[in-house]
Amino acid sequence: MAQCTASAGAVVAVDFGPFGGAVERGCDATPTTGYELLHEAGFSTAGTGHDGPAFICRIGHGSFNSGTQYPTPDVEDCVLTPQATAYWSYWVAAPGDDDWSYSQYGAMDRRPRPGDVDAWVFGGTDTGGSTGRPTFTPDEVRAGGGTPGPDPEVPNVPPAEVKIAKAAAWVRGKLTDGERVVDDGSETPNHFLTTEAAFALAAADGKSATLDRTIAFLGSATDAYAYAAGRSEPPDATAAARLALVAAVAEADPRDFGGHDLLADLVDNVCVSGPESGTHTPGCTAKGDFRNAAYTDGQALGVLALLRGGVRPPVDTVTRLARLQCRNGSVSSILIGPGENCDGDPATTGLAVLALHKAGDQRTAVTKARDYLRRAQFSNGSFPGYTGATTGSVIATAYASQALRALGDRVRADAAVSWLSRQQLPDGGFGFEEGATESVVYATAIATLAGKDTSLADLTTKKPEPTTPPTPTPTAPVPTPPGSGSGDGPDLKRGVAYLTSATNLRQGRYYGIGGGSTRADFGLTIDGAYALAATGLNNGKLRGIVDFLDLGGKDGEGRTVHDWTRIGTKYAGGGSIGKTAVLAQAVGRDPRDFGGQDLIAGLAKAVCPAPSTAPDRSCAAKGAYTYAPSVFAHSLAVIAQIRAGEKDAAAEPVTYLKGLQHPSGAFPSLVPATGDSDVDSTAIAAMALALVGDAPADASVGKALAWIATRQLGDGGFPGAAGNSVNSAALAVQGLSLDSSKYGRQIAKARKFLAAQQNADGGFDVAKEGQRGSDLRASTQAVGGTTGISFGVLIRDLTGTSPQPSGPPAPSPGPSVPQIVTPGDIGGTGSGGGSVTGGSAGPGGDLATTGFPASVLGTAAGALAVAGLSLFIVFRNRRGTSPGRRS
Repeated sequence: MAQCTASAGAVVAVDFGPFGGAVERGCDATPTTGYELLHEAGFSTAGTGHDGPAFICRIGHGSFNSGTQYPTPDVEDCVLTPQATAYWSYWVAAPGDDDWSYSQYGAMDRRPRPGDVDAWVFGGTDTGGSTGRPTFTPDEVRAGGGTPGPDPEVPNVPPAEVKIAKAAAWVRGKLTDGERVVDDGSETPNHFLTTEAAFALAAADGKSATLDRTIAFLGSATDAYAYAAGRSEPPDATAAARLALVAAVAEADPRDFGGHDLLADLVDNVCVSGPESGTHTPGCTAKGDFRNAAYTDGQALGVLALLRGGVRPPVDTVTRLARLQCRNGSVSSILIGPGENCDGDPATTGLAVLALHKAGDQRTAVTKARDYLRRAQFSNGSFPGYTGATTGSVIATAYASQALRALGDRVRADAAVSWLSRQQLPDGGFGFEEGATESVVYATAIATLAGKDTSLADLTTKKPEPTTPPTPTPTAPVPTPPGSGSGDGPDLKRGVAYLTSATNLRQGRYYGIGGGSTRADFGLTIDGAYALAATGLNNGKLRGIVDFLDLGGKDGEGRTVHDWTRIGTKYAGGGSIGKTAVLAQAVGRDPRDFGGQDLIAGLAKAVCPAPSTAPDRSCAAKGAYTYAPSVFAHSLAVIAQIRAGEKDAAAEPVTYLKGLQHPSGAFPSLVPATGDSDVDSTAIAAMALALVGDAPADASVGKALAWIATRQLGDGGFPGAAGNSVNSAALAVQGLSLDSSKYGRQIAKARKFLAAQQNADGGFDVAKEGQRGSDLRASTQAVGGTTGISFGVLIRDLTGTSPQPSGPPAPSPGPSVPQIVTPGDIGGTGSGGGSVTGGSAGPGGDLATTGFPASVLGTAAGALAVAGLSLFIVFRNRRGTSPGRRS
């Protein structure tokens, strides 16, 4: 411990209390990862047979019981991913934090900073890490015995300014007909980005002819943007607040904008209660929410809009915003409920501070938030986009700068603007992250306000109107990518090219777990095969994957697909077997002889006659499948049995699945149920029950689809554990397509949302918010889900295809985006975050961090989007692989 101080090196503490030991700690003066920190600090670890060393299953230390690793084999054999109630969860605290945050990363992907403290706790936790916290505080295990460190150092950077005129010229050049923003390849206006453009133009130019045209367009589009559900229905609160702010900034009347009294509609649609009342009101997660706000940015904008319009916000709305503050002073980007895990970020915190500061009487919350922002600022003046990020985010830095300036901390605000100036691209715009090469409207607009020393709390056009309207800067037309042909949906041809590239699809056969390993992620590989089967755009590559799985192909570690399904062993995974069988059925192979195994017989044996008793955790309940700890895994097994004509054999699993449905129509993520409601799980359960064909099942499907539709966000996306999740949106499209005539509008919006998350390489981001970069698992789901084809009816005829030659080894993968790993996962499709290179997954659980950035956290985990600061909801990831479906 002597080599570390409160501001140098990092400390890790492991609580051996459940095994009769004490809290042991150690440090590393120069850690590169959380995994290295554990080992350099004197701890030993072991992974699982299923997931490899990245999923930390056992930990030992020489000072406790001669270094015995716990849990011991008689308690946990570490063959499969540990159960949700007994595993090592991962917690972190930054310098100055007085409480723990649930780690978004696995140990191999987390990059500790000087003064950080990590903690490992054995036991259980929920999908968000709101339970199972360490019983000791960060200060109790810090270097120096918890003595407070110095105040955060003020960045010492040279002064510099954002080139406001260049930024404004770039924004003007992005306006179609000089009035609206339209996404590349689309003909539909992006109303959200058009409001951002209006804010930028107001900050840069004051009143202008271009701004007038933009505001006139927004007025004419008010119904489409904020009242898509109908003029008599509650508005999308975030959209209504944005339009009200546009009016206030431009000296228009928010009480008569686009034919609506936006301020009255905000006040009249404040939630009087949340789900805890027993009577659910759509669009309400807690008392004081603006209905349909969905994320904290909507709540903050609603408060600001009322204040700017001269209306005192209802007390409950301000109280609700303040209660979204985490213990470390940051503000959660998600409208969390009481007791849920709180993980804030600088961008959301900055915007919330602007609203709380302007509202008044929130000194305690504002002071805590200011202190958090001071601690979060990097020495170069920038701010991270999410907890654990090591590089600066333009949007986070711009919002934090605005907040600090409003609070009188000009030196830090100026340092942030200096960093922003160095991120301005030659065309005048800004990208999302440090080192970005492509300008985007959202980042450019917020950076413009920060560079102009203003914010939405005080921005106004009260200055002389220019005599000559600004001339828009011409921009070259962006060609429509070949093979788009999908209207406002994603470009499936490019998506398939990404999935089948040599970098991703190893030797044309399988996807790896990432991190340079030659180990196959069989669940992810099947996800990719599903996507190729759904599109039919590369049947040759699909044939290569199927042959690899069916003909006993081995990965670099000599493993076949049945080393993953474990069929024929006491660890047979019903979800894994079912997932493999569905692929066989989809491509016309025999599921009774696939890879040398009878998958249908294996499923019949996997149906649990009764719940197992500890220490056996194979069966959650009668009618469940062995080692299928999620609704996703269970549903795929049901689909496989019914598609095989084994409806009688599936009767108990169908009954069990029906019994998991909540009165709202939603399904939980885990088996047995934990009380949560999950879009991904509800969609897959609906696909399974749609095959049953009886009236009760049809009624369950109808309720499920109706619930999914209520969860759609204003930008067309759907919430998952990753935030505004690509996986969740894609699965929602598949589910809602079971009744496309009724939900056509929602499907179209979701497909447009997915298109906005597609990157130049054809891949997709994990979520609208968080770390940028194409994620393999999210891309498999986005490509397949966009088609709307249910797994229950997926068919692709491979007649006429030929065996595929083995391709060259894949290039070394680049750095991966951390992934979520959830105890209980067995790999594959789901929602959530992911990695650039893909990675292993597991079917089933949704849990706190385990050190294995893997497949899915809970039900899950941003490119340019259409819904504001929800762009920065941090996806909860951990293992060097991508969260995906749980099967």
